[in-house]
Amino acid sequence: MHQPVTKPSQDQKFPPAINIIALAGFSAALSTRALDPVLPHVAEDFSISITTAASIAAGFALIYALVQPAIGAAADLFGKARLMTLCLALLGVACILGALATSFSGLFATRILAGIASGGVFPVALGLTADLVAPAKRQVAIGRTMAGSMTGNLLGASASGIIGDFIGWRGVLVILGALGLIAAVAVAAGFRGAALTPPPKTDLKTLRQGYRTIFANPNTRYCYSAVFIEGCCVLGLFPFIAAFLFDLGEKSLSIAGIVIAGFAVGGLLYTFTVSRMLPWLGVKGMMIAGGSIVALQLGLLAFGPGWKLQFASMLAMGWAFYMIHGCLQVFASELTIEARATAMSLHSFFFFMGQTVGPLAYGFGLAHAGKGPTLFTSAAIMLVLGLVWSRLLKPRAPSDARA
Repeated sequence: MHQPVTKPSQDQKFPPAINIIALAGFSAALSTRALDPVLPHVAEDFSISITTAASIAAGFALIYALVQPAIGAAADLFGKARLMTLCLALLGVACILGALATSFSGLFATRILAGIASGGVFPVALGLTADLVAPAKRQVAIGRTMAGSMTGNLLGASASGIIGDFIGWRGVLVILGALGLIAAVAVAAGFRGAALTPPPKTDLKTLRQGYRTIFANPNTRYCYSAVFIEGCCVLGLFPFIAAFLFDLGEKSLSIAGIVIAGFAVGGLLYTFTVSRMLPWLGVKGMMIAGGSIVALQLGLLAFGPGWKLQFASMLAMGWAFYMIHGCLQVFASELTIEARATAMSLHSFFFFMGQTVGPLAYGFGLAHAGKGPTLFTSAAIMLVLGLVWSRLLKPRAPSDARA
């Protein structure tokens, strides 16, 4: 049977294109959480509530999710590398337009455009990684690809808080836009010399068959429901972190950025430790441990500790989150062979749909039940996810493996 993970060696070598893919993920990830630390200032500038300002994150995630089926199909039809380069350029333009927005609706529209562009980078990067690396080494290779995105999330969140304190949230978007355009040029040049497999000749009929193949795999419903829950319970919390700190009297955007960046630091820690943890815990153990630790950190945040403890808690949460998420990504990459980009894009679709629902659910919970009950509920859900889904997901051959 085709196993999703096996014991990795410590001295694995990957194709040079993996580094280019990591660079693309880094560039796109810079803007994903960049506005979270500065949302209180966005709310102040446009005279809106923090819950309304947080809808930027929900809108970004929603459009990111909605474009995923089309992005996956386009990547399988026209080529993954070409699509990633185009999306990076669009992302740079969208960020610069956001800096020029004169109303909240204008800013919201540019974040929608940024969500469309960002949606064409990370899931396609995972598909490219799966194309280049055999299943036995894939979880470690995906970890390396994720390291680029985690570094982008880390710098995007922490640097935007610092920049926001000095030149405001508009300055954050201008810098991100310029970096996005530079990255598009650099990545285009890098992929031109990379040994990447050309896209197969296909048509809409083949794409429809790809969707049928994906959903014929019993693991599909478990993979996609799990990432939806993750996005909702964990990533849905992020737009409220700065507001929680403001309630504690910590008004510095730099501090908010550092706390949010703790999650990305934990994600980087995961990428450095996955090759050792995987043989020790196995996939099932990784998911159980990850869900339990995430649940514990959500519970701790409910008590409103100081920012230093919140940073440590977010670091532990990021490390544990990717213990689960990394396993789910490998299972998703093995749902099909021929329509892998489509499968990974659907994986991102459900993940970002969770991130769309999450801020809305947290906003409702915080307004009607309070901080403690809302976070404790999320903690309980993540604990169940780790315990139950680790049993439901099993090594299975891709639905089209025989073909």
